[in-house]
Amino acid sequence: MSTQPPPLIPTPRRIALILPCCIGDAILATATLQALRRAYPEAHIAWLIGSWSRPALDGHDLVDALIDTGPEALPVRSLAGMRRMIRLLRAGHCDLAVSLVRSPLMSAAVWLAGIPARAGLDSGGRGFGYSIRARLDPAVARHEADIYLDVARALGIDVQGCWANVPVHATDQAAVRGLLAARGIGGAYVVINPAGGRNPGMIMDAKRWPPDRFAGLAARLARHFGAQIVLVGGPGDGDLIAAVQARLAAAAVTFVGELTFRQIAALAAAARLYIGNDTGLTHLAAAAGARTAMILGPSDPARYAPFVPDALALWRPVDLPAGGVAAGQALAERWDWDRDGISLAEAETQILAWLAR
Repeated sequence: MSTQPPPLIPTPRRIALILPCCIGDAILATATLQALRRAYPEAHIAWLIGSWSRPALDGHDLVDALIDTGPEALPVRSLAGMRRMIRLLRAGHCDLAVSLVRSPLMSAAVWLAGIPARAGLDSGGRGFGYSIRARLDPAVARHEADIYLDVARALGIDVQGCWANVPVHATDQAAVRGLLAARGIGGAYVVINPAGGRNPGMIMDAKRWPPDRFAGLAARLARHFGAQIVLVGGPGDGDLIAAVQARLAAAAVTFVGELTFRQIAALAAAARLYIGNDTGLTHLAAAAGARTAMILGPSDPARYAPFVPDALALWRPVDLPAGGVAAGQALAERWDWDRDGISLAEAETQILAWLAR
């Protein structure tokens, strides 16, 4: 017999899911998207998402529309942005809003839009505009994706078996195979993404494992698996990719700003292994079904590890701020990978043991 509480609202016809920023957060929120779609299979679900994150969800089969909220991490911060958000919400003619944003400004925008049922996170009273509130304690270390799922739980939705998820499309698989073949890769490969730590809401380069360690780990794993190395990064990551490449004895295949998010998902899913920092692309790889190892430094895996049934979080335990990454700038400024972070040897040992399982 199910122990789920009864639904708090009538079955909605049109749902606005709200989480503008950032790529990693959006990928984690796909678990909530899955829960909503499973509970309301006939509903039209529109995700209000920022320009930075929107491409990561392009082609997702569980959402009906992606509505661009602009480049800002919090688009309601300005008066003009608040007005635009209210217009977007009203234009959707939704009967349910699901907000995964902690800001009181977003809570006010949803309330002012006049949506009948308004479910959202309530951290310290910030969710005053929501009619259905998922209260949370920011000092308690819980996974971000599970916190988002609290909003679905507050609606009486069963969230069991809901994980971060990104579809891998056959057209993108074919395109990636062609790109790899053109560069001499027809067999096993390991993907390394040394970038991350930068989005419209925050810059935290301390989250990046040093290039020499990425190069050393890539070389060791490539020898172990008899695989080639593929380095991947965004348009602004050329110098970082070059720094890893320069430390490799053999040339790697590189993709710097050349692939779409859908193609990166396909590339990762077919790899022997994907290794990256605590960043959006690593969450994307894991959600696409890749064997994923995430390297975490000044961020807590209890909050930010990949939210999938089986992925590896590489981390050396260290005291972290109670509020998560948002409260960790002071820690990031004094972070030292040699003193505080996981070593190359530790990473290799844990990866091989995990894959051997």
